[in-house]
Amino acid sequence: MTDFVHLHNHTDYSLLDGAASISKYVAKAKEYGMKALAITDHGNMFGVLDFYDACQKAGIQPIPGCEFYINPEGRASKEAGNHYYHLILLAMNDKGYHNLMELNSIAFLEGFYYKPRIDNEVLAQHTEGLICTSACLAGEISQKLLSGRYGGDDTKKDIHESNVAFLSKCRESALFRRQQRALPPARRGAWR
Repeated sequence: MTDFVHLHNHTDYSLLDGAASISKYVAKAKEYGMKALAITDHGNMFGVLDFYDACQKAGIQPIPGCEFYINPEGRASKEAGNHYYHLILLAMNDKGYHNLMELNSIAFLEGFYYKPRIDNEVLAQHTEGLICTSACLAGEISQKLLSGRYGGDDTKKDIHESNVAFLSKCRESALFRRQQRALPPARRGAWR
């Protein structure tokens, strides 16, 4: 399993979502012979320094990241029924790490409404050095696919526009995450 790298992990710093401690994640990665490991806690980077130290001690390449909440209406919007999507960003280099920290600070200082949120405007200003993935089932592309409007021209247009927007957000460093197929309807909305 040494060529496999987990790029989507939630630690106990992902409030109400992650239960495993950083030390347990890193120990398991070392046990499996993994050479690298990412941290992508929901909406925060509180565990990144502990993660970095633990990975360094274990001889594993740390990949700092965050699963951001993206508000399509804008990070300052506080309207009822406001929705958001998930988007994972990973640092490729030092510039990417600084952009992650900047985006996370903006999410808390300018976009906090129940959750720390960013928007496409601020994301477009801080893409250098970042790898972007399509996230989980709460990602924009997955949500459009799960909306129940399969096959119609409007759905195809929406999905195409989402893909174009996703790729333009991330420029040349986009990864599409393959999701489990035939997910039972009861689990489709469980990732919000």
